[in-house]
Amino acid sequence: MEHALSPTTLTELRRPRPYPAVSVLTPTHRREPDNAQDPVRLRNVVAEAKKQLEADPSVTRERRMDLVEQLDRALAEVDLTHAEDGLAIFAAPGEHQVWSLARTVPERVVLSDTFLTRNLVAAQASERPFWVLSVSADQVTLWNGGADRVAEEHANGFPLTRSLEDPDAERQERVGDLPSTFRDEQTRHFLRDADTAVSAVLRRHPRPLYVTGETAALSLLDEIGTVTKEAAHIPHGGLAHGTPDAVWQAVRPLISAEAKKDVDAVARELETARGRKAFAAGVDEVWQSATEGRVQLLAVEENYRVTVRDGGGDHLVPAESGDLDAREDIVDEIVEQCLETGAEVRFVPDGSLGDAKGIAGVLRY
Repeated sequence: MEHALSPTTLTELRRPRPYPAVSVLTPTHRREPDNAQDPVRLRNVVAEAKKQLEADPSVTRERRMDLVEQLDRALAEVDLTHAEDGLAIFAAPGEHQVWSLARTVPERVVLSDTFLTRNLVAAQASERPFWVLSVSADQVTLWNGGADRVAEEHANGFPLTRSLEDPDAERQERVGDLPSTFRDEQTRHFLRDADTAVSAVLRRHPRPLYVTGETAALSLLDEIGTVTKEAAHIPHGGLAHGTPDAVWQAVRPLISAEAKKDVDAVARELETARGRKAFAAGVDEVWQSATEGRVQLLAVEENYRVTVRDGGGDHLVPAESGDLDAREDIVDEIVEQCLETGAEVRFVPDGSLGDAKGIAGVLRY
């Protein structure tokens, strides 16, 4: 299953396909007992997709068989033991993809000439992804971080490993005499290679970088590094060979502190905008501003959801989930629209926006 959405990948996902491009969305659950329902619910929504393909007279038998095969292959790739909060399956003639989302989604099936990406975009924006680089004398591990977890990255040349061929270096590693190890020229080259490798990752997937390691390792990176020199340093050894949970516990205090700073900064920007009449609040007002491309900064409470329908004219009206003309994911539509027009999108804890009713924006004009 895919987790990280790069700009290049998003562009590819939005490319028009021969009709029908099938999008299957379903909420999933991380923990018991809620996750017990996920396998049945997933099979049912995929079965509904096949039923819609069968009932669509514009889909030829050959294309329908291709899409059914793609859906079956995608279903076989789903790993619900590592489920997050939502799942998206995309299938088109000759291709399929499975995306795990750290944000809940409405259950739905859509047949169109493009994939339904807005929930994917909103999930990525809400996750605040980051990288963690854990260094030691013989291994450098890259961790892919999200809302409340990290996972080891097995790509882009990572993990980088080498053998400590010098018996003295091995003895130093065992007894903890790391300053000598990190003065070794081979170690300097090894960590310089790691700095180069993570620089390439950041060019393709820019996000905050945290570096963990013994104090001596961090000092060496200060001396020889480029991107690693500028990253936030956490003096914690052993994580290059550590577990995801150990890495998460080490970086969690910094992540929480940065998140609080972000929330405070958003609150100040919204207050300033309110004072100069460049402020929008509530889903209807923000939606109008978003469609006009006027939103400069969008703030959304993390679990804010509202179902609406077009009320005629320029306004949205509340609707019940499941109504035929309901727009179940209007908040995610707003997020995608704002990102499309160059706005900054920030997700904040529930209750942070006060009387703004879950969603607010700073306007360009």
